[in-house]
Formats: sequence, C-alpha cells, structure tokens
Amino acid sequence: MDNSFKRELIVDNASNPFHKKKIEDASYIKANTHNESCIDNIDLFVKVQDNIVVDAYFDGEACAITTSATSIMIRNIIGKTLVEARSLMKEYLKMINEETYQEEKLGELNVYQDIAKQPSRKKCALLPVETLEKTFNIYEETKK
Repeated sequence: MDNSFKRELIVDNASNPFHKKKIEDASYIKANTHNESCIDNIDLFVKVQDNIVVDAYFDGEACAITTSATSIMIRNIIGKTLVEARSLMKEYLKMINEETYQEEKLGELNVYQDIAKQPSRKKCALLPVETLEKTFNIYEETKK
C-alpha cells in the first residue's frame, strides 16, 4: 500500500468518519474505552442479532489515528458474524504487534501496518478493537 494512499485514507476517515454519531437505542450495546495518555475517549454502539454485527456507530473525542481506525474497523465488521469479526480483529492485532498476519484479510486496515514504528500510536490504533471486544462480550453475556 502506497504511503500517499495510506495518508489519504487516514485523513479521509479522520475528517469524514463512517457512522460517527451517538445512538440512543436500547437495541445497541454500548461500550467505552479511553486512552489514559491522551484525549482518546470513544463510545461504540454495536447492534448484534443472531451473532451477526448488523450495525455499529461510534462517538467521542479522539485523535486522527483512533478516529480513522474506528471508522475503518466498524465499516469492515458490519455484516460479519462475531467469529468473522473477531478473526479480522485478531489479524489486525497481529499486524499492529508486528507479528505474522494475513494481509489479504485486512483490506484497508493495512493502512496501519507501519504504526508500530510509532509506539505511542499503537494504543490509538488498538482502541477500536478493545472497545469492540467489550461489546461482543456484553452481547455474549446476555445470551447465557
């Protein structure tokens, strides 16, 4: 992925994020995560039906990396089963942690493949995954 394209994709998703708005609907699971070392503080609103992520939104204040990563991540998990979404998130985590991963699975999320070169930005890129995992765990707890 070309560096110019990476910057463009990050800036576009930070400036015009996908599904960024607060949802006041009890059918959505809400979870919050924040980064103690900066302003990042996001709420995720995820609607899961029959183990499929049918919709997701986010709101809050965050840096360009967190905002764009959340925007791209939720766009890529809508329509996936929890197993598929977690598989995508697992590959993303491997990439962020500089482990061997399946690049073809990540699509535009590959834009963060060099984030480890800026260790202080890793937490920013991981915030959406951490928050999504919280919503998935809440959903599974309600199904027990």
